[in-house]
Order: sequence, then structure tokens, then C-alpha cells
Amino acid sequence: MLVHQILNSKGDSGVITVKPDAKVSEVTHLLAERRIGGVVVSSDGKAVEGILSERDIVRSLALKGPSCLDEEAREMMTRNPSCCAPGDQADNILQRMTDGRFRHMPVTQDKQLIGIVTIGDVVKARLQELAMEKDALEGMIMGH
Repeated sequence: MLVHQILNSKGDSGVITVKPDAKVSEVTHLLAERRIGGVVVSSDGKAVEGILSERDIVRSLALKGPSCLDEEAREMMTRNPSCCAPGDQADNILQRMTDGRFRHMPVTQDKQLIGIVTIGDVVKARLQELAMEKDALEGMIMGH
């Protein structure tokens, strides 16, 4: 399965981005409201400057306390996040996420943000793929 197939299955919900100067407190509200685990940080909504996840915020809270909520996204974001392309294999993306211990990966084409995949998206797609393979094999064994 390819990344663009995963994006297509997600529908056209768009990628949630925030500007680098957005307050972390605003980002936390956005994450809670949208029930998502991370946002892409981008000045123009197209170029990926960073990614800010729940995990980044929790780490900062543990180290600095609640005052970190007054910081800007640029201060806490992961800079130069690992990105993928629409034609990348889902298995490769899953391996990169697992090895890098991150859960969100922006999808770019010609250095422009076109989507985001999560480890949950990739696992779901892989499970669907395995179920189809299982059904096909059972069909062959049963003579259908």
C-alpha cells in the first residue's frame, strides 16, 4: 500500500496547521477540540517548518511547568520533522515511525504539504490489507 492510498481513505479533512507564533495554550485547545495528537507548524500552510505533538507539550510541562503554555509553537516544535511522499510504501513509513519513535508524519510533494499520516492510519491500512489477503487465500483454498 502507498501513502497516497492511505490519504485517499482518510478523506479530505485537510491538514491542521498552526503558525510558528501560535501560543502553545492555543495549540492544546486545538488538539483537544479536533481530537488529534499533533499539528504541523507552518507560516504559510504549505511549507513544513515543524511539528508539535501532545508528546512535545507533555515533555515541556514536565520540565518547565505550566508556564510553557505561554511559549510559542516554534519554541517547542520538533524542527525538520521526517516527511514522506505520496508514492512511499506504507511498510517503509511504518518502519521509519517505529524506529524514530514518532507518530505523525507530514506528506509532502515538491516541498509542499499535502497531507499527514499517523501511525494509526498506517496500522489500520496494513490490517485492512492483511484482511483482504486472508480472504483471498481462503477463497483460493475453498475454490471460490
